[in-house]
Formats: sequence, structure tokens, C-alpha cells
Amino acid sequence: MNAVENTESSNDTREEFAIAVVGTGVIGAAWVSGFLAAGHSVTAFDPAEGAEERLLEQVKSNLEVTTGVRDSQLDRLTFAPTIAEAVGSVDFVQENGPERLEVKQAMLAEIDTAAPEATIIASSTSGFAPSEISAEATKAPSRIIVGHPFNPAHLIPLVEVVPTPGASPALVDRALTIYRTIGKKPILVRAELPGHVVNRLQAALWQEAYSLVNEGVVSVSDIDTAISYGPGLRWAILGPLAQQALSGGIGGMRHVLDHLGPPQEVWMHDLKQVHLDEGLKGKLIAGVDDELVGRDSAAIARQRDEMLIRLLELKHRYEELP
Repeated sequence: MNAVENTESSNDTREEFAIAVVGTGVIGAAWVSGFLAAGHSVTAFDPAEGAEERLLEQVKSNLEVTTGVRDSQLDRLTFAPTIAEAVGSVDFVQENGPERLEVKQAMLAEIDTAAPEATIIASSTSGFAPSEISAEATKAPSRIIVGHPFNPAHLIPLVEVVPTPGASPALVDRALTIYRTIGKKPILVRAELPGHVVNRLQAALWQEAYSLVNEGVVSVSDIDTAISYGPGLRWAILGPLAQQALSGGIGGMRHVLDHLGPPQEVWMHDLKQVHLDEGLKGKLIAGVDDELVGRDSAAIARQRDEMLIRLLELKHRYEELP
């Protein structure tokens, strides 16, 4: 049984798009895989030597996990020799260059110059604001947005969409629609913030986890157990706020906030700031090493992906229920 819903089988009722993917490392290959599986045509570009061969190998591996590899998918993939040729006649560009501001700005300025003015340009940047990365673009900078995925990006549906100030609502809606055609679950981030939204939520959890380890309150292993066998299980199903409302019974979120809000506020104010100095980094590294001693990291990643697949299948099954 294939892991992820086969979107290509329903493409007769969907608009097909011409896509360019610029930068074809792990993230870029994941994007290529998703667009191909959904029935879109993809033109890829990456200047690295051997990039085309590596992309094809990774795409085949990704598709084998998600939809199964079919010639009809791979036939829609073209590797271009330049950025200009990759983006010159497409509807949508997904950029995945190195996470360095000056590199992003130069790449996106080149893409902006070469792409048709109606083309949407999205960047996979994990932290830069769209107004930062579009600063060197002169043709149509407001069509440059953030479309930030999450690893493993060929499996995780979430995409954070952050528009550049001045982007039209129609452009944003079209970007959201394109992501939905490949089975993604995009969220619209309505303000520019360092790290967007999800990395900030993760950073808040990491901050307190690091603090508790630093103070000797709990081990690294027990932190991971606490989340993965506790709230993490619930969050994967419903999310932290809706799950919190469920804990309030018939009173819902009102009951939770009225009765548990005051002590919760005390806990929030007691959270500690931490500095990642060498001492703390040493504790975290040693703790993870102890937790994973004797285990193969590649095998752990495979097991994680297999469990993600099962979880996504289960979530999809329940989403289809009335």
C-alpha cells in the first residue's frame, strides 16, 4: 500500500501547473517529487556537478515511498542548464538555495528577472522574511513569498506561506491552491517574524528543554520520552490549542482558561532564558549520544518515516469521515 494519497489519479479535476524548482538538494528533491506525483510538469536547476543524477535518484526514492515510481511521472521532469531556462515559462517557482541571505537575494533577483511577471516565486527559507530575500529583485518583488516546508519534506504536509508586504490576495490564494494540489497543508502567516511561526514554537519548547537539562532537572532522554510519549502523541492528532480545549470537557477552552489559566501563567513566567554556551552544548550533545548509543541513525530515520507514513494514512482516513 502506498504511503501517501496518490494525487495523480485525481488530476483530471485539477489544474496542472508548470513548475520550476531551483536548488535540488534534499529539500528541492522533495518538492520535485511532490509536484511530479500531483501531475505537474517540473523543470529543475542546480549548478552543482552531478546534480541531475542525484536528483533523479532521490526523486525515485521519494516516489517509491509515496506513490510508487511511474514513467509518466519522470517523463514530466526536465533538468535545465541555467536558471533563466528553468523559470522562463513556468507558473510557479520553488527556490531552495543555501540559507544565506546574500545568496538568496542574488538567486531570487535572477529568478525575478527571468520569470514571467505573473509567475509566483516561493522560497523554502526557514527563517528569512520575504521582504529581506526579495530586496534585490526589481521586476516584480511583491510576487516573492516564503513557502517553508518541514523535513522530511516529501512526507510532512505542512508548509508555512509568508507573503511579501504588498502581495495581492489573489497571488497568495493561488500559492495556497498550488500547494494544496500536491497534498500539502499550507498555513498563512500574516506577519513577517524571524523563523516564521513553527520554528518559533519549536524554539520555545527547545528553550525550556535546554534549561531543564542545564539545571539537572531531567535527562535529555527523559525530555524526549516526555514529549514523544506524552503531549506529542496528542499534538500529532489535533494540535495543542484544540487539544487543550478538549481537556476542558463540556466547558471547552473557557473552562480551561478560567480554571487552569492562573497556574499556567505562573509556569509561563517561570520559564528560563538560556544561552547556548559550550557547557550547555556539551550537556545536550552528551545526552543525545547517550540516548542513541548503539543505534544506527539511518535506521532511526527509516523507522521515523515509516511511522509518519502510518500516521498520515490514519489522519487522512479520519479526515474523510463525515
